[in-house]
Amino acid sequence: MKKAILTTKIGMTQIFADDGELIPVTVLQAGPCVVTQVKTVENDGYSAVQVGFGSKKDRTVAKDAQGKKQVIHAHGATKAEQGHFKKAGTDSKRYVREFCFENAEEYHLGDEIKADIFAVGDHIDATAISKGKGFQGAIKRLGQHRGPMAHGSKFHRHQGSNGGSSDPSRVFKGKGMPGHMGAVKVTVQNLEVVRVDAEKNLLLIKGAVPGPKKGLVTIKETVKVLA
Repeated sequence: MKKAILTTKIGMTQIFADDGELIPVTVLQAGPCVVTQVKTVENDGYSAVQVGFGSKKDRTVAKDAQGKKQVIHAHGATKAEQGHFKKAGTDSKRYVREFCFENAEEYHLGDEIKADIFAVGDHIDATAISKGKGFQGAIKRLGQHRGPMAHGSKFHRHQGSNGGSSDPSRVFKGKGMPGHMGAVKVTVQNLEVVRVDAEKNLLLIKGAVPGPKKGLVTIKETVKVLA
């Protein structure tokens, strides 16, 4: 892998190509990501680049009027994390991920990875946590067919039969059932980069990208080989 970056999803819009074609795109805030650690085969057993993205407040401890210790920003960066980011000469980061770049040894602490690492026409894979839908029925969750909607019917959006009565007298493993929907890791492969704004660190990706607005989206060069 040669190209990768952490982004947040801004939303969707549409642009027009030079030939007048309308293209639906997803706008991503791509970095800048700061290199917080460079892992080597000698020290860590493998080669990789650790990057941080998004600011995060530091966790601090202060004393109140009674002299009791009180934690400020309980979800902020711990002292250990603060020291780790300080070595890279940057503030605390909200997201930290590793990328196994082929040229990982060429990176140094404090280097920035920006949107211009990608170019128009590049094909990428987008990974994110999908939107959570809560508990949903089989029609919405799995696309199963509904029952008749006439007045005499008592079977509208019910799932229907789960199996035979005497044989096999059980529900087969893997049977599609109502249940929790969404909030899982999803990767959409082979999407195309249609525009790169290096000044604003924006990537415009053709089509839809998983995840909600402001959600973290990991962009990597695609693993698919184009014909």
